[in-house]
Amino acid sequence: MDVIQYMQTLGQNARQASRAMARASTRDKNQALLAIAAAIRANRAAIMAANQQDMQNGRDNGLDAALLDRLELTDSRIDAMIEGLEQVATLADPVGEITDLKYRPSGIQVGKMRVPLGVIGIIYESRPNVTIEAASLCLKSGNAAILRGGSEAIAANRALAECIRSGLESAGLPATAVQVVETTDRAAVGALITMPEYVDVIVPRGGKGLIERISSDARVPVIKHLDGICHVYIDEHADKTKAINIAINAKTHRYGTCNTMETLLVHSAVATTILPELAAAYAGLGVELRGCERTCAVLAGINSATEEDWHTEYLAPVLAVKLVDSMDEAIEHINHYGSHHTDSIISENYSLARRFLTEVDSSSVMINASTRFADGFEYGLGAEIGISTDKIHARGPVGLEGLTSQKYVVLGNGEIRQ
Repeated sequence: MDVIQYMQTLGQNARQASRAMARASTRDKNQALLAIAAAIRANRAAIMAANQQDMQNGRDNGLDAALLDRLELTDSRIDAMIEGLEQVATLADPVGEITDLKYRPSGIQVGKMRVPLGVIGIIYESRPNVTIEAASLCLKSGNAAILRGGSEAIAANRALAECIRSGLESAGLPATAVQVVETTDRAAVGALITMPEYVDVIVPRGGKGLIERISSDARVPVIKHLDGICHVYIDEHADKTKAINIAINAKTHRYGTCNTMETLLVHSAVATTILPELAAAYAGLGVELRGCERTCAVLAGINSATEEDWHTEYLAPVLAVKLVDSMDEAIEHINHYGSHHTDSIISENYSLARRFLTEVDSSSVMINASTRFADGFEYGLGAEIGISTDKIHARGPVGLEGLTSQKYVVLGNGEIRQ
């Protein structure tokens, strides 16, 4: 069977499975989630061995440090996968919920029912934990899923696929409700994004190049974000301790994630009291600073930022720093250079901070918190299937509700239109 035929078969299986998933009970879906968690716990050693095989292949093929970090499965990351599955099982099932039910003058009642999207294709790179996050959310929201992970994670993804398959079967749900693409042939991606007869939505998770290609070539609707150019703005009314702790965490907690701060904006009124201490902390952590002309005047010896730096998602220990004279200037910079992902203000002036919430055009906007919190698990969604910076259908971390839509339902008692 060639790649196109193989993907068509996956699509046919997924479409058929989606019908069974749409009518699956909450009890059966939760049972499957818990069974998958138990299978991962029981097969931890095999999963980690498969991941080590992927890691060695990655090192042999010259993967950089950021990609290797995303690829690695540690004990804590496997624990997080198990916890995520168990948390999703505790979440309210959105499917079938009827809201806004109102009587009309004709006597009918009109409302909206939440329903699954159908078949979701997820394309992602490096991180095998996405396999479990995507499977859990698609399963709980009553969807079928086709998961196409990166070739660098193929061994771990196959091991996780076995756990998913056994969990579904143990709950009496179709094993084809979640299918992991077994081939590493890149033609599989092209097929997946051009099968509207089988796939209802595509969610790409990966680098900008991958997402641009999918957005350009897909014949299926796409939920996406291209960049994670996230900002922290330290206002003149900021608490110094909060500002320093948040700015360090937002940049250095993990470098290779889309919610990592890439540009730090500092009000000029507090630059000389905050920047030297921050710069010393960053230097101790190996972070390179690239500053505007005024920043370089405060911090001697750092590199000068270019126009390109304000547009760059580094995914590395590099940080652009700019001084601004007002919150208006900070907002203007964020809305111009940012990627509409996540931006945070550090300020004790809540009137100004509320303006920041209103006027910054991003999918997550924060007050006195690290951008690293922009995550489905941290938001209480159990996990996320991705971050959306689009404004239609889903925005921000996409959890269960983002994987459903609504249809109108009408309840009558024999009424006819006059």
